[in-house]
Amino acid sequence: RRVVRACGPAMSDAASGSGSGGAQLPEPRDHDDILRIFNQMREQVNALWRKINELDIERQEHGLVLGALQPMDDGRKCFRLIGDVLVERTVGEVRPAVSRNQEGIATLVGKLQEQLNTQKQVMSEFQAKYKIQVKGQGDEGEAADAKAAGTQGVLVGES
Repeated sequence: RRVVRACGPAMSDAASGSGSGGAQLPEPRDHDDILRIFNQMREQVNALWRKINELDIERQEHGLVLGALQPMDDGRKCFRLIGDVLVERTVGEVRPAVSRNQEGIATLVGKLQEQLNTQKQVMSEFQAKYKIQVKGQGDEGEAADAKAAGTQGVLVGES
């Protein structure tokens, strides 16, 4: 279980800041908005991670298929699943198609990785701007110092 704490600057200070990155984020009105936007960013980053992992597994599966087809004669009959239809082809027809698909998946993974890096950078800037601390990240001593100094924060539990 994680706890997120936001100790942002006064809202008048937050409104004067310029947007970060290419994405325009709505200016938060209060701590709840800050946490809602931050949690949405984290969900987007997690969704990108999941998609990248899913595509990477698919790319590896294409590699296994290519490895199995490599020693076979180009004229040998094989079957390929296209959508929900099993189609009869030859190894010579299937091998280039699987190879192109694997290259396309690798290209897509690269683009998604760039998006992930951009999204993580935007999230990091947002986190720094509003002084958001995820419990378990950083130094616990800082949280104790902040509490002793009388700063007020918002804690959100994550399941």
